[in-house]
Amino acid sequence: MKDLKQRDASLFLEVSCQDDSPSLPLHSSIVLFLLSYCECKSFKVHLVSSNPHSSQTLRSQLPEFLDVRVVVMESLPLLVQGCRLPAVLDESGRLCRAGLAVVLRHIINKSIETEPSRNDVQALLGFKKTCLKACAEVSKWTRLCEIDIPSAVEEHLRNPSSHEPYPTPSAILSLEQRLAEPVKVHNDDKIRRQKLKQLRQNGNVSSAERSVHSDLGEGLELKAALAKLSIAAAPIPTTRESCEIRKVKTNDLPVLEHVFAEGLYFTLTDVVLLPCIHQYLSSIDSHAASTLQSLPHLLGWYSRVQKVPGVLRAAETCGIKLIVPDKLLPIIDGTPAENSPAGHLEQEEETSKQLPFVGGPRPTITKLKESGIEAAFSDHPCPEWSIPWDSLPEAINPTEGKMSNIRTVRKRQQLNNLVAMVTQLAKPGCTVVDFCSGTGHVGIVLAHALPQCQVILIENKEESLIRAHVRSAELGLENIGFIQANLDYFTGPFHVGVALHACGVATDMVMEHCIQARAAFVISPCCYGFIQNAVKFTFPRSKKFQDTLTYKEHMILCRFADQTALQLPPERRLIGKQCMGLVDLDRSWSAESHGYRVRVMTMEPETCSPKNNMLVGRPSWEDDRTSTCGSL
Repeated sequence: MKDLKQRDASLFLEVSCQDDSPSLPLHSSIVLFLLSYCECKSFKVHLVSSNPHSSQTLRSQLPEFLDVRVVVMESLPLLVQGCRLPAVLDESGRLCRAGLAVVLRHIINKSIETEPSRNDVQALLGFKKTCLKACAEVSKWTRLCEIDIPSAVEEHLRNPSSHEPYPTPSAILSLEQRLAEPVKVHNDDKIRRQKLKQLRQNGNVSSAERSVHSDLGEGLELKAALAKLSIAAAPIPTTRESCEIRKVKTNDLPVLEHVFAEGLYFTLTDVVLLPCIHQYLSSIDSHAASTLQSLPHLLGWYSRVQKVPGVLRAAETCGIKLIVPDKLLPIIDGTPAENSPAGHLEQEEETSKQLPFVGGPRPTITKLKESGIEAAFSDHPCPEWSIPWDSLPEAINPTEGKMSNIRTVRKRQQLNNLVAMVTQLAKPGCTVVDFCSGTGHVGIVLAHALPQCQVILIENKEESLIRAHVRSAELGLENIGFIQANLDYFTGPFHVGVALHACGVATDMVMEHCIQARAAFVISPCCYGFIQNAVKFTFPRSKKFQDTLTYKEHMILCRFADQTALQLPPERRLIGKQCMGLVDLDRSWSAESHGYRVRVMTMEPETCSPKNNMLVGRPSWEDDRTSTCGSL
């Protein structure tokens, strides 16, 4: 990694080769469509293919202004090889951005840097610039758009049905439901009053004011959305509404309907969905009336997206021939029937919601105790060990950030604990991954302490990772790399995983990632109250806890495990610590079922953090090491 130098940022896109016939997966097509829409020329594009010669035939699907070359996976930089594509490697060769949403947001930001006047490009990031910013592991909406819909469409294309009615993928039905819902946007009162005025002018007073759906044709919502996309939008005149309109109560105003995927405005989400929905609709026989009739809102969205300036140009540049809206089946009834798949999906979602729980943790703790389950903590192997902070470069010190003196002392104590455990586990030549790395407090210390190891920092927040990158550059560290990505997009091999205060289910994600890689782990959990069932796993985690507690009872433990703040009464903090120990005992037993030896211990001193638990695990087939806590 240290010899890798390049002048321009490189964008890596996957090419699929089946029967020597190359094609672009949907995530590659989506990236190219965005590049075309933004007219972004800031990247050298590398098409990663197992058959480079045949991939030259894809030229018609690539914007002509791009600098494109075809490469094989083995030739990629190691940092990129450890990630799922798409990925972008920056000019330094040390910072990699991986995953569809992360890469797309980066392309938008680079386009804005190059051409700040492009209001249409800036608008793609949405309100407060948060469009698809939440990671797919915690945001159902991001997961639906970034993963579920592209995967469902590609599965549909691989295994098309030859019988009508064509089964509609559940991810597509979820999107149809979302588009059918009324829209809530920031400060929507004025727009809703303008809509009421328009409806009254159209003689639609009585039904429209209380109707969720009203046929307005080229309605106010669409006009407002298209006006916002103008490169030099003219200011909208601010005329006060009539007295009759102002008197109408907010609850009596007509609702706003979906124009685009996230509401009223065209955003990055629409860019992601358009190639997916286009391929899905193109694959359906034009006579499949029943399938199309179940997707009226999706067809309306598909038609409206084509009216956005620049969309048709971008699609043509990428070789995407959008279906002319007039050729789509006319939809008369926009409401799914009660026995339609969408109706069943909604009912299933409603019945799957968990009921809120009430009560304290004592009955649950007692129930576990009666089954022989109690929180237990291993002894700390080196409670007095400390990093020699005063002799280290300033950029390593947590005081480098904007921390108070008290927080700095506690952060140092936390780092002492994690670094001591990692240096016991890591051998020369190992790769150590700092998950949820933030600004690099743990990873940078480890890179300095373990010069013969490679350290990789993985963080979803771009601002934090860039700050860590700057800090490492100031120190001249050569054994460190940075990846901005969700956990699932990192697939590289490693030997030790570490995470300081991994929030909620992030602890379980990191542990799961380490187990899959057969790597040791040192994890400090946090935010137990945010724990909930996720796509990959459910709670409780271990069989013994599953046989004893219900999900609801386990959530009670998680809720009260957060009651450890120093300002709380001692008895309450003690119960909170018990709950923390039980939740982490469940986690440790789950890891042990995969062949790990796990210790749950308390950081030293206990006052370094209210969340002072630490899980240290290693594969049981590894030989015990007799080394003492690490040295710097």
